[in-house]
Parts: sequence; structure tokens; C-alpha cells
Amino acid sequence: MSKFLIIGLGNVGNEYANTRHNIGFDVVNAFVTKHGGSFRVDRLAYVAEVKWKGKIFVCICPTTFMNLSGRAFKYWQEKEKINLENTLTIVDDLALPLDKIRLRGTGTHAGHNGLKDIQNILGTDAYPKLRFGIGSAFPKGLQADFVLGKWNPTEVPLVQYKIEKCIDVIESFAAIGIEKTMTAFNQLSFSV
Repeated sequence: MSKFLIIGLGNVGNEYANTRHNIGFDVVNAFVTKHGGSFRVDRLAYVAEVKWKGKIFVCICPTTFMNLSGRAFKYWQEKEKINLENTLTIVDDLALPLDKIRLRGTGTHAGHNGLKDIQNILGTDAYPKLRFGIGSAFPKGLQADFVLGKWNPTEVPLVQYKIEKCIDVIESFAAIGIEKTMTAFNQLSFSV
């Protein structure tokens, strides 16, 4: 039975709930909920295990805060003996517009502190990432406020729809591989 590690990046604490920076947590939570799983508190992360079509998904939301996500990633990858190519890290991305997602098998951290820490701990950027576009509609100098801010009410329907599409990406990634999944999803523009 093949095994996958799904990592949602975010920050723990109520003040970070439903913020742009926590979209990785939101996607992983939605995936686990869809497949009837539930999270437990474990070492360095909230952890849930779900099964789908003969595959096991170990899903984690690190409790280390965003900038230290690499420790949780490495611990669970090694503990569960999951190949790096069978990991998928879900993260917010300022460089992508709100109507886009982007799946890649490799690629730099692009200034994202969570990805930077994972790359430093792993010693490589060659691990799959699903980037959830959050747009960049913020005044100069207010990037942190924007990223840590909650979604505008007008954005929520699109965000919810994209979360559902990200569940499809996770399932497709596990079922048919990264290349075919990239072809199917990377060029789409989402709207509701």
C-alpha cells in the first residue's frame, strides 16, 4: 500500500485561523474531513491518517509555527518512511493570483519562510509543493498584514471552491502522479 505525507503549512492559534497564511492548514483539514479522518496532537504536529483507494495519507499541520516547519516535515517523513516524491506541501503564495493554484515537483522557497525552513532542513528544494494563490492586493509595506489577515468576505466563496479543487489535486497526485496532475490543474483559472 503506497503511503503519502501531506503537509499543510500554517500557524497554530486562534488568531491565525482563517488567515491567508494558514491556507495549508485549511486544505489539509478539508482533505482529512472529506475522508472521515480526525486529528490528534502528536510530536511537532497535529496528525491524521486517512485511507483512500488503497493509499495511506499521513496528514500533518505542524505545531512548530510556520518558520520552523522543516522539523515536523523531516520527523514525520522519516518516522513514516515516506519517499520525498510522495510528500506534498501545501502553502500560500503571494506571487500567484487568487484564481490560481500551482503544483510543482521542485522549486525554490521564493521567500516563503515555511518553505525556506523545509529546504534548509532537507538540504534540497526537490520536493512537491502545491501553491495556493492568495494574490498581492496590499499597499506597499503591508505584506505581513495582508498575509496574516483574514480573507475578505468577497473572496471566501472562491477560496472555498479552491480548497475543494486542492483536495482533487491531492487525490490526483496520489492516483496518477505529479506530471499528469500538473497538466490537469496548473493552467486553470478558478471562479465561482
